[in-house]
Amino acid sequence: MKTAISIPTPLFQAAEKRARKLGMSRSQLYAQALERLLDQDPDDEVTRALDAVYSKEKSAVDRDLAAAQRRATAEKW
Repeated sequence: MKTAISIPTPLFQAAEKRARKLGMSRSQLYAQALERLLDQDPDDEVTRALDAVYSKEKSAVDRDLAAAQRRATAEKW
């Protein structure tokens, strides 16, 4: 799909340089960059939410629970 966007000239020039360096088209570079951003975004939201919770709550894991989790994981793999 074709689309038109506006970006600052220095960012455009840096993107052009990077696309040439990587041997890809401008469209490929922008698509890849956008994919990476979209893939990261949900994780960032989860991390922010967990950080907010654990900034107020005790975050230590019960020793027996941690041992059971390690055993269960080891058995799986």
